[in-house]
Amino acid sequence: MMMTRWVGRLILANVVVFIITLGSPAMTRALMLVPAFILQRPWTPVTYMFLHADFMHILFNMIGLYFFGPRLEQRLGGKAFLGLYFSAGVGGALLSILTPYAAIVGASGAVFGVLLGYARNWPRDRIYIWGILPLEAWLLVVIVTVASLYFGFSSTRGSVAHFAHLGGFAGGYLFLKWRELRSPARKFKKAVSAPARRPGGDGADLKRWQRIDREKMHPVNRDELDRVLEKIKASGVGSLTPDERAFLDRFSPE
Repeated sequence: MMMTRWVGRLILANVVVFIITLGSPAMTRALMLVPAFILQRPWTPVTYMFLHADFMHILFNMIGLYFFGPRLEQRLGGKAFLGLYFSAGVGGALLSILTPYAAIVGASGAVFGVLLGYARNWPRDRIYIWGILPLEAWLLVVIVTVASLYFGFSSTRGSVAHFAHLGGFAGGYLFLKWRELRSPARKFKKAVSAPARRPGGDGADLKRWQRIDREKMHPVNRDELDRVLEKIKASGVGSLTPDERAFLDRFSPE
């Protein structure tokens, strides 16, 4: 799987912070989230998501980010992907107020937001749990949500921050819905300004997109290119979303 820019940088940042904090418990305490003290320590809803309790904790979070993140970043673009990641992470911090005095660390909330974004775009993709059990992406989100609700309100919730997971789903969902609501305005703005930016309008854009060299693309991007070009063939250039136009522009020759 091809690594994308922001997924790679987020994994690197998490690994670097994990290594640094191994020898600095004081830094861990300063950056961890304790929901009851958010007002006194307003940086912690962001910094907590770069801390991890142990090697297995960071390993599983980074595996999730590696498997779900690159394809989603390619679909959304880097800026929107980061918006989703941090919205989910902060959402996890805010919902953790239900466990006000728990010390919370980890990128799980942010990664759960990425999982949600993946499932909304490719709901039927099969994900193999432990490399054995196949679950479609949408079903995995449902199962994790139900489990987090059950264990979150259970008296035996243990050391897992289940409300951070739920908050990650909630923050990710709100970001994606906000982005969808903005899309019609962005599409209208782009439609009005596009002729001024590119002489020839949609016809010139289509010719440029058709010159994209498929052989130089990663298979995931190649599949997306085929899908978008088929959409143009069936419904015309005007049916494209701003994200689909941006995807084509990223790979097309100037």
